[in-house]
Amino acid sequence: MATLWFILVAFMLAVYVVLDGFDLGAGIIHTLAAKTNEERRQILKAIGPVWDGNEVWLIAAGGALYFAFPLLYASSFSGFYLPLMMVLWLLMLRAMGIELRSHVDHPMWRSFYDFMFSAASLLLAIFYGAAIGNVVRGVPLNADGYFFEALWTTFTITDRPGILDWYTVLTGVVALVTLTTHGAHFIATKTDGDVNLRARRIAGVGSVALIAATALSLVATLYVRPQMLDNYRMHPWGAVFPIIVVASLGAMQYFRARQRDFAAFLSSTGYILGMLCGAAFGLYPYLLPARADDTHSLTIYNTATGGYGMAVGLAWWVVGIILAAGYFTYLYRAFRGKVTLEEGQGY
Repeated sequence: MATLWFILVAFMLAVYVVLDGFDLGAGIIHTLAAKTNEERRQILKAIGPVWDGNEVWLIAAGGALYFAFPLLYASSFSGFYLPLMMVLWLLMLRAMGIELRSHVDHPMWRSFYDFMFSAASLLLAIFYGAAIGNVVRGVPLNADGYFFEALWTTFTITDRPGILDWYTVLTGVVALVTLTTHGAHFIATKTDGDVNLRARRIAGVGSVALIAATALSLVATLYVRPQMLDNYRMHPWGAVFPIIVVASLGAMQYFRARQRDFAAFLSSTGYILGMLCGAAFGLYPYLLPARADDTHSLTIYNTATGGYGMAVGLAWWVVGIILAAGYFTYLYRAFRGKVTLEEGQGY
């Protein structure tokens, strides 16, 4: 049951990264792909019906984490208190940038909130990537299962590292390139005209940069945590995840060259899922490794709640996921196709 909940939490986090990832990517390229107010409204209308709904997956994943692995929830939320507060502020600033830009009809007002939207989206992508880097690298857990990390120390990897070091900055950059490319593919799918052409160019540069970033992050990860290969050695079927990553990188190039925007977007989706599932597979059964003493690591076994509670929670999770899947299916079908400014007001 603990393994099942590990998979379910990883699944919800992966869905969040895919769905809210293209929202973040749209924000990152907001002032690059769109040069006029009308073009920026076009980008905002592309994500307008879905961006706040996509964040539900983050809340759901946090709730499932609290329910299934309460010690991990308590340890990580206390140890990562400062960056979590920064992420919450960035989420609020991003929402303000979207919702408030059209409240006053003045270029300075709109420019201020456009900058807020783009900057918050960019920093969120980096912080999310750095968070994954911290999990893979490990944190200075003590015997009680708790830890504290400064925002940065020497930027080197020691037994008591900071939240930011050369490795977590690298994973932050990988996340930034990934979500920028993902968002550019989505905007290219949803728009036409000059915005579509600029989004395609950004996606082209991003997909090439992603190849180099992926290779560099792989080498760095194996250097920082060579144990990530253990599960791949014991269970060769895990090779499916790196195969998906490589195939998705190739498919992005193929479909982008043929101007098949939606297929390129699905390819970037496959890349994200392959990377996240591959990381989860390599970490299992660890949830939060310890840097200095592996016996202090948090795993699915020493952090899980009781078996009865997990079984009852699973029944309610199935009901909830069916409702969520139905809602999101309807939502994306209702707003499929290219966006036009004549469809309504706002933004």
